[in-house]
Amino acid sequence: MRTRALTTTEDRTLAWDGCLNVRDLGGLPTVSGRPTARGAIVRADNLDRLTAEGWDALRAHGVRTVVDLRNTEEYKPLLPLPEDIDLIRVPLDELAGPAWWETYGRLDGTPLALRPYLDHCPHAAAELITTVAGARPGGLVVHCGAGRDRTGLAALLLLALAGVETAAIAEDYLLSGPNVRPLYGMLGLPDQYRRIDAVLAEAGTTAEATLAATLDGFDPAGYLLSAGVAPVAINAARARLLPAA
Repeated sequence: MRTRALTTTEDRTLAWDGCLNVRDLGGLPTVSGRPTARGAIVRADNLDRLTAEGWDALRAHGVRTVVDLRNTEEYKPLLPLPEDIDLIRVPLDELAGPAWWETYGRLDGTPLALRPYLDHCPHAAAELITTVAGARPGGLVVHCGAGRDRTGLAALLLLALAGVETAAIAEDYLLSGPNVRPLYGMLGLPDQYRRIDAVLAEAGTTAEATLAATLDGFDPAGYLLSAGVAPVAINAARARLLPAA
């Protein structure tokens, strides 16, 4: 009998001092029956906030590549990176371009933005997957500011490519909510979930339903091929989460 892989926060949460929303994408159930590999890809919020102890924890987890999804104006000086860690920038918001923001900007921060981004910004998705595929051996972490929206998009695409079950992908996305909400208070910002809930209510849907609709009929490998990603790169990105048995 198949045993469903665990997907709770407690199983995958990583304590990296200075960050609030860090978890391993391993241990998730796939349609093939093989759970995703632990230690391969991590999703996180702003690594600028990591303390020296947090960076030590990152390295101890096996991470050797940091993929920063933020815009140029968000960059702040990092602690000097160890020589065995690469930093690669893939600014998803900038790559979307002004036309996307003019049309879909009001959906930013909500799961309603995910499918329009995938549909209209395949070049950005292609750059992300090519970056993941070509990263040095070892663990990899993708992060943005809160680790929910841009990182959520990256995680959704990577998990879909690995064949993770739709319910588990949605569950992973939603886990960020309880982690991110305290951050707003810490930064003196209003709770963005009030706006997110209002946008979802206006659209007559929920976050769960939106995530299911985003993934319904989505063929990640075919999508990436159409975006110009080489088959070898698609296979290499998938293999990070589903290494050969």
